[in-house]
Amino acid sequence: MMIMMTSAMYSQTSNTLTSKEKKDGWVLLFDGTSTNGWITPAGKPVPAGWEVKNGCITAIKDGKGGDIITVGEYSDFEFSVDFNIETGCNSGIKYFYTKYPTGGNLGMEYQIIDDIKGEDIHKDNHLCGSFYDVIPVPSTVNKKVNAPGEWNTIRIVSKGKKIEHWLNGVKILEFTRGDKSYTDAVALSKFNKTVPVFGMVEKGHLLLQEHGGVVSFKNIKIKTL
Repeated sequence: MMIMMTSAMYSQTSNTLTSKEKKDGWVLLFDGTSTNGWITPAGKPVPAGWEVKNGCITAIKDGKGGDIITVGEYSDFEFSVDFNIETGCNSGIKYFYTKYPTGGNLGMEYQIIDDIKGEDIHKDNHLCGSFYDVIPVPSTVNKKVNAPGEWNTIRIVSKGKKIEHWLNGVKILEFTRGDKSYTDAVALSKFNKTVPVFGMVEKGHLLLQEHGGVVSFKNIKIKTL
């Protein structure tokens, strides 16, 4: 069933919180002017391949900036971010990003990609909004993605083992970490040899992915639940 959400973010100044959001416990993860609160997965400062300009943090084309992560780690949360990609771009938001005893540094990925001209669009679970390489957005969902060059809003909700992916005010995907359908899907994915089971960690960082193309982010905020 498609669930609609109203959004007031477009009527407020970018990278700010309303008084209601502050009261509800929202915290900005990007101040619009600096990379404060973000580091590389190796713990180093954000490299020059990322640019902060006009209230956005942008992965420069072929800038080789690599992925960047939040300093903090999160478990139960509601996360929101606006993104804008160039034509053909592939990117993503990873959550529960951490180092696995077997498998290396990994995170569950909310896939961001140009569903029309992206290179990696040949599997349903590689399309925009999917849990990358694991669970696709159901074909019954009326997913609406604004075209490259236009802004889209992502919302990710994690509560206990339940996960929701939202796009532009519509819940497009929900699943439960660890149930049979989840573990079956992970077993068919490229993450099937990780220990513990992929996505079953208790907490992790949030990650903005750099994949060679131009992608901009703003209004990055989180509320712990």
